[in-house]
Amino acid sequence: MGGIFIDGKFILSIIFALWRMCLAKETPANFVFGDSLVEVGNNNYIPSLSKADYPPNGIDFGKPTGRYTNARTIIDIIGQSALGLKEFTPPYLAPTTAGPVILRGVNYASGGCGILNETGKIYVGRINMDAQIDNFANTRQDIISSIGLPAAVELLRRALFSVTIGSNDFLSNYLVPVITEVKRKLIPPETFVGILIARFRLQLTRLYNLGARKMVVVNLGPIGCIPFEREVNLVADPDKCAEFPNQLARSFNAKLRTLVTELNNNLPGAKFVYANVHSIVEDIIENYISYGFENTNSACCSVVGRYGGLIACGPQPSMVCEERSKYVFWDPYHPSDASNMIIARRLLYGNSSDISPMNIVQLLQAS
Repeated sequence: MGGIFIDGKFILSIIFALWRMCLAKETPANFVFGDSLVEVGNNNYIPSLSKADYPPNGIDFGKPTGRYTNARTIIDIIGQSALGLKEFTPPYLAPTTAGPVILRGVNYASGGCGILNETGKIYVGRINMDAQIDNFANTRQDIISSIGLPAAVELLRRALFSVTIGSNDFLSNYLVPVITEVKRKLIPPETFVGILIARFRLQLTRLYNLGARKMVVVNLGPIGCIPFEREVNLVADPDKCAEFPNQLARSFNAKLRTLVTELNNNLPGAKFVYANVHSIVEDIIENYISYGFENTNSACCSVVGRYGGLIACGPQPSMVCEERSKYVFWDPYHPSDASNMIIARRLLYGNSSDISPMNIVQLLQAS
């Protein structure tokens, strides 16, 4: 009897181990890091001046959720299309993001955050990149406790990681009107960009050391084209963007592309891809008619300003355009769901000018 009992326990342990490994080989999990471009509600749970849990945000989503757009973020669409997720990847701070839910992925993004811990101080509360990685480390430990180390390593190896961050290091740090004029005189643009890249290198490497292997690193869009920057830079020509912010974005992006190549060469097994959202958004703005847009310079949800970009979207007196799908920008800072759909599709299926060295579909198929 003793021998049979021992054999039975052994067989059960093998079955349980196989079950855990199969669990790790289901639909790849989705781990999201970044700022308000991909946030889905973490700031709802912290004291912050950067929130989107009120109307008219989410007007086409059914309700406000903490997403800074009228409906879905880019990563929402990617999760639905590429990963076949039936539910959107939940915010880390939501009480329901626990147990088996975390095996499908977690969203750590926070509006107002940046690569640098000082970024976004004007919003008081935000979860910057270092803290987001700390939160992922906690999730990782919970996954290990749930399914064991070997299965957890496999789950993370197959998972899709994405990082969309850096805009606020300029918009809510280096370029803040009046407040940072002294900083800009003391720290030249190239020096500031170098500081960002050095910090970002450490953060991406830390994610790798925690198990990330397939990672989409999103570059900065043409931030000089958002309604807010058009307003504060007094852009008179509605067909022009603010040049200095765009110069900063291009400088950062050039160094970021080099960084992604460097990490792929130096980190065994790393498959990091460089997502050229800057080029995609420029193409949308330049060829907007072919994409079905009518407005490329103004916020659909606006309060005041020539481009509706001086005050964040919120309850009345905000005015909301009737045809959201005709606007590239939802509010002073963020793209509309229609824009996010185009960007997501280009990242999923695009060629090397959109995303390199492979697109997201190819990344997920890679061994």
